[in-house]
Amino acid sequence: SVELEEPPRVRTAARLFQQSCYRYREELSAGIIVAGWDPRRGGQVYVVPMGGLLLRQPFAVGGSGSSYIYGFLDATFQPGMSRSQCQEFVARGLALAMVRDGSSGGVIRLAAITEEGVERTVLAGSDLP
Repeated sequence: SVELEEPPRVRTAARLFQQSCYRYREELSAGIIVAGWDPRRGGQVYVVPMGGLLLRQPFAVGGSGSSYIYGFLDATFQPGMSRSQCQEFVARGLALAMVRDGSSGGVIRLAAITEEGVERTVLAGSDLP
């Protein structure tokens, strides 16, 4: 945290979102995904659905195309995947969503969050799996 002169923990950021989402649950109509890396717990993904519940999950999806790919994600996800396997998993899921959802499309922007920082990759429409 700021008081300890270190970046905030991922769970702390997720809890702050959770508290705001709960406090303003009557006014807000969106879910939040908080993901990151910290030295205490490594890589983490948290979901704050509408209403303000906080859940830690192995992966999370949101947006208009997400409903099309839950079956693929559940059947394909494996704990302990390598970075390249994770990136392929995400790219394939997004490509499938983009095919079915008229509001999704264009390019895929990936961000791998690790101890070293954030590595961003852009996959053009012609390079999609």
